[in-house]
Amino acid sequence: MKSTAESCSITAALITTIVFAAAITVPGGSNQETGIPMFKGTIPFTIFAVSDAISLFASTTALLVFLSILTARFSEQDFLVSLPRRLIIGLCTLFLSTTMMMIAFSATLFLVFVDQRNWMLAPIGGLTCLPIAVFVTLQFPLVVDLFRSTYFPIFGKQSYIERGKFNPNNIQYFFGNRGIEYVLE
Repeated sequence: MKSTAESCSITAALITTIVFAAAITVPGGSNQETGIPMFKGTIPFTIFAVSDAISLFASTTALLVFLSILTARFSEQDFLVSLPRRLIIGLCTLFLSTTMMMIAFSATLFLVFVDQRNWMLAPIGGLTCLPIAVFVTLQFPLVVDLFRSTYFPIFGKQSYIERGKFNPNNIQYFFGNRGIEYVLE
C-alpha cells in the first residue's frame, strides 16, 4: 500500500504541475491589448477550461490523499478500513484527474488544429481514450479488491465496523434463553 501511494503521489504531482501550467498558458494565447484569451467565447475553450480546472482539483486531492496514506500511523485498525478507503479515494480522484487532463489536451488540439483539418477530430478522440483505457485496465482490479475487502464481509464474517458495535442480542445467543435470565438476575 505504501509503495502504491508513493507511485501514485508522484503521478498526481506531475499531473498537478502539467494542468497548472496549461491553465496559465491558455491555448491560442491572449490578446496583447486586453489580456483576454483569443478563444474565450468558443465551446472547446470552455471545455478546456472546465476540464483543466477539474483535473487540477482532482490531482491535488489525490496528492493530498496519497500523502495522508504515507504519513498515517499504520495501526491495525487503519489497515482494516481507513487506509484502504483512502487508497480507493486516491485512485478514483487520480483516474478523474487523468481523464480530465486528456479531455483538456484534446480540447486544445481541437482549438488549434481542427478548424484547418476536420479529419483530425477522429484520431484525437480515439487517442484520447487510449491512456484512460490503459489506466483503468491496470488499476481497476486493485480498486475492486480494495472495495471488496473494505466494504464486504470476507468468508461470511462481519465487517470491522459491525464487529466493533455492541449488540445485546449477542449475549442471548451466547448464553441461550436460560442464560440471559441469569445475567439479568
